[in-house]
Parts: sequence; structure tokens; C-alpha cells
Amino acid sequence: MKDAITTRIPDFDDVIAAHERIRPYIHRTPVLTSQFMNELTGAELFFKCENFQKAGAFKVRGASNAVFGLSDEQAAKGVATHSSGNHALSLSYAAGRRGIPCHVVMPRTAPEAKKAAVRGYGGTITECEPSTTSREAVFADVHARTGADFVHPYNDPRVIAGQATCSRELMEQVEGLEQVIAPIGGGGMVSGCCLTLSNIAPHVEIYAAEPEQADDAYRSFKAGHIIADDAPNTIADGLKVPLKENTWHFVSQHVTDILTASEQEIIDAMKLTWQRMKIVMEPSCAVPLATIIKNPDIFRGRRVGVIITGGNVDLDKLPWM
Repeated sequence: MKDAITTRIPDFDDVIAAHERIRPYIHRTPVLTSQFMNELTGAELFFKCENFQKAGAFKVRGASNAVFGLSDEQAAKGVATHSSGNHALSLSYAAGRRGIPCHVVMPRTAPEAKKAAVRGYGGTITECEPSTTSREAVFADVHARTGADFVHPYNDPRVIAGQATCSRELMEQVEGLEQVIAPIGGGGMVSGCCLTLSNIAPHVEIYAAEPEQADDAYRSFKAGHIIADDAPNTIADGLKVPLKENTWHFVSQHVTDILTASEQEIIDAMKLTWQRMKIVMEPSCAVPLATIIKNPDIFRGRRVGVIITGGNVDLDKLPWM
């Protein structure tokens, strides 16, 4: 299905407007540091903890911007999306706050913790097979049946502008950052970083981190055009989706490089963060730290903002168990 959204590229005025719009519905999340992590990597790391965000993920920012930007007439039919988890529960959260319906298509293999959160926030789930093809086909039926406003998980300009508020906060919270790194799947958060930093701190290098087993963004970046995998298999369930036109616009123009990590490197970084920083983060969020540990020469001696994107973990299925 062709994504039924505008292809307008958001600008920094959209970010400022989004921040004001969503402020009542989000946390200004803390930035944590770890002497152990600094000594391990040789860099000064500043962790922007979106795992402490409302609904447990950064995606509440973009979802809230889309939901609360709707007219009353648009909102009456509700919102709809397809998502492996965090966008689904974030859109359900935002829709619940506005008192409107939320229809979500999720892979049947999505973590039960994320499905439970969607239902807890009032969202209605329709399951699909774990592939982009199935996800978009099932969503087309749901969208046609409900007439709800489609809020794409990452290719929607309203979502990108909302995600950009995270890096805007980070730049206000930490002085002198030289690099920022975030996970990349569809590219919503990374695009938000590009949008913010290219406007207020163009000297800051932007890195994206991706699983080796779902490295379509890495291959796209090297090839100079979008390469989309249909159903990659990785423990980082939030990073299985491909880039789209709007996110590719930002990634291709502003990202310094895309780095990859193996499944074991991701698990090791996740476990290390739990052990040393005493915080809950999901596998997708561990990919940046894994790539920093793997590529010390890139980050050594630099002040690095690391975006921890979410903490919605299935505690019965921890990857090292």
C-alpha cells in the first residue's frame, strides 16, 4: 500500500510548534552519565533516557504531535497505524488522552508486553504476519474500514517533527556535544536528530546504529538509494522496518555514518547497561552503545549524546536468559 500521507518535509518551525503542542503529554526525560561507560569507551557519554518517557518510548513525542494537531472533525474518526510496538502503544496513549479511537496493526510476533500496553491504553489490535508486505496489506483493510487518520510510524512529517523535540532537549541539557548517536530502523528518531541539529548545531556529527541482521539502512546509505528488506530477523524488534522517502531525505543529507552491531554485541551492550546503569532498556536501544564499543576510534575523546529510545521489554523473555 502506498503510504497515504503528505510528503512535505518538516522544518524547524514545525519542531518548535510540536514541542509546545506536546509539552503537557510528555516527560522532559533525564540525561544520565556513567563513569564506567566513559572508561570503557574512552568517550564522554550522555544518555538521553527516553526509556523513562510516557508509554516507555520516544515515540510518544511524534504520536502526540500528530494526535493533538488534528482538527476536531478529523479526530472524530480516530487514528490508525501499523507498528511492531512502541509507536502502536504511543499512538494509543495519545489517542486515549484525546478520547478518540486508535486502530493498530501489529505483527503477531510483537512482544506481548507491547501488545498489552496497546490494549491498556485503549487501542484496538489487528494482527498481521511479521513482514512489511503483510503489515501494509492488513493495514489497508483496517484503514479503509475505519476511515481513521493514518499516522505513519516514522514517515509522517508530524511524527518526525515530534521526534525532533528529543534532540532539542538534549542540546539544552548538555553543553558541548560533538556527536549524537541513535538507533535506526525506519529513521524517525534519526531524522528528528538531523532536523534539529542541522538547524541549531550543524557542527555535531550524527551517527545511526543498526543491527547487522537488519542492515538495510546501512546498505541504503552506502548505495545512495533506499534498499528495503521485507522481513529481517533481529532481536532488536523496533528496527526491522525500512527507510521511506521522508526519512531518507534526512538520513542521506545529514548522517555522518551508519554503524552496525551483531546480535551478540547488542545483547552484551543491553546487559551491560542494565548491570552498570541500573536502567531498563530494550534491545533496539542497546545498538548505539554496542557500536560505540565496537568502533572506539570514532568516539574516543568526544562528547557523545546517546539516545536510549525505549524500555518496553518482555521481562519473561530477556535475551540473555
